[in-house]
Amino acid sequence: MDPQHIRNVAIIAHVDHGKTTLVDAMLWQSGLFRDNQEVRERVMDSLDLEREKGITIMAKNTTVTYRDLKINIVDTPGHADFGGEVERTLTMVDGVILLVDSSEGPLPQTRFVLQKALGRGLPIIAVINKIDRPDRRPAEVLDELYSLFIDLDAEEDQLDFPVLYTNAKAGLAFTSLEEANQAESGSLEPLFEAIVSRIPAPAGSPESPARFLVTTLDWSDYVGRLLIGPLRQGSLKAGQEVALMKDGRLAGRGSIKVLYTYEGLSRVEVPQVFTGDIVAMAGLAEAFIGDTIADPENPGALPTVTVDEPTLSMEFSVNTSPLAGKEGRLLTSRQIKDRLDKEALYNVSIRVAPVPGQADSYQVSARGELQLAVLVETMRREGFELTLGPPRIIVTEVDGKKHEPQELAVIDVPEEFVGVVTEKLSARRGQVVKLANHGSGRVRLEVKVPTRGLIGYRSQFLTDTRGAGLLNTLVIGVTPFLGPIKGRPNGSLVSDRSGSAITYALYHLEPRGTIFASPGDPVYAGLIIGENSRGEDLYVNPCKEKKLTNIRASGSDEALRLTPPRRFSLEEAIEYIREDEVLEVTPQSIRLRKRPDDKR
Repeated sequence: MDPQHIRNVAIIAHVDHGKTTLVDAMLWQSGLFRDNQEVRERVMDSLDLEREKGITIMAKNTTVTYRDLKINIVDTPGHADFGGEVERTLTMVDGVILLVDSSEGPLPQTRFVLQKALGRGLPIIAVINKIDRPDRRPAEVLDELYSLFIDLDAEEDQLDFPVLYTNAKAGLAFTSLEEANQAESGSLEPLFEAIVSRIPAPAGSPESPARFLVTTLDWSDYVGRLLIGPLRQGSLKAGQEVALMKDGRLAGRGSIKVLYTYEGLSRVEVPQVFTGDIVAMAGLAEAFIGDTIADPENPGALPTVTVDEPTLSMEFSVNTSPLAGKEGRLLTSRQIKDRLDKEALYNVSIRVAPVPGQADSYQVSARGELQLAVLVETMRREGFELTLGPPRIIVTEVDGKKHEPQELAVIDVPEEFVGVVTEKLSARRGQVVKLANHGSGRVRLEVKVPTRGLIGYRSQFLTDTRGAGLLNTLVIGVTPFLGPIKGRPNGSLVSDRSGSAITYALYHLEPRGTIFASPGDPVYAGLIIGENSRGEDLYVNPCKEKKLTNIRASGSDEALRLTPPRRFSLEEAIEYIREDEVLEVTPQSIRLRKRPDDKR
């Protein structure tokens, strides 16, 4: 295929601004689905966790045909924790569609993905989405977008970007606000036309020696490991011998077992692939992300894939609780190590290292708590049992001084909650750098705060704002260590023995604090069954039964009514635990416990 008939484009945006919905509409209007075909919403979010959480976790590519052009579209994550997926994806494409909500405007991840796209010199099509929202403000959002481009030192030609206005859910795109306000019908044709005219064709030469960049790894039960990425120049054939380049050096040779290209949502086997296409190949089991597959007669390497460094780490180790092995089937340190090593191969932003002095523990570093929680949730669904330590920031040395990661928190709250939010963040070493009131009864705050100060804050933020606040964060660099931050003020209610929780005991423990256990739950010494109303830990007996006597009085044996226990999601539990506590995670349960080496 002539490279001039190919366009490679990524859709980038902040989380929940409509990327996956827009891809759905593009697939429908390209004629990929029959009119009467049943297709679920957000068809690109194929992972169970993506559909449950309503977010994109893994970047995925698809293809649509518009006139005589093949358009490869890559749908990217919007959450900052999965920024590694975005950075990796941008090496595959020749331009981007930047999506911005017509009400919320540019948010932290908008800044992150735009900065990466500008840094690679990619042309940009700006799309202001959700123009059907009653609180839309597209003109102000466009001004904010121009300000963001200028703030990120965009070149003069990069400021000359086309702007479209869309309702992705309805599959509508317009070139102006006037047209959007007056039109009663429409389609995404203006968006397709913008892709054709503003996104350049791949620049490589079909006659040059082959250069293929590995940007994604996948697995097929039929052919084994799949290498996915762009063919920058030349062509490749199935069965052909190729050279494997690692870090710019020849690392070996092999042959291509099978080649695929993308048509719609499917991979299609082909005998040959050509310059500019996004393709998949099998046959080179030693290749990893960032490697180059090259012509063996004239080998050479493409620039490797680089991503920002992790900011948080957690210890993963074998489950050592008395209940270990009762709910999972993957229990050993070898199984845990093999699974973590596999994750590090497929996920460029994850780092795995052994914990010094602890044979069964591994330190896993990532971009944020959500990325770690998604990994843990995936592993527990696969049958693993784990013990997890609390998240810790990754400290670096700069000019001999200790530095810690710093984030920009962009907070949108009703006016009445501004005081409590700024008070809590100030106590966590936060510094308000911007405050804007858009006149709708809501205020937007921008706060610089160390990553350490945000650990455990999200659940507190939702409580303080009664669920009405929005909190988005973005790592913006490092800052000199800002001193101690007061942690969770309350101690824990800790079981002092093994057995089953009893209604009578829990009822009489309720005045002590908040209970996490239900009657009949298995407990053991060291298990945290509640939060103490005071600052210190309190060891209690949740198995205590009522003493039997031969005296009966009216009303003395009435049923005891318990307050429903507090239940943690995995993300909440990771945020909640302190340094002397760990999580026991199994396929069925999430339990909080004191560290096994903790002494009363």
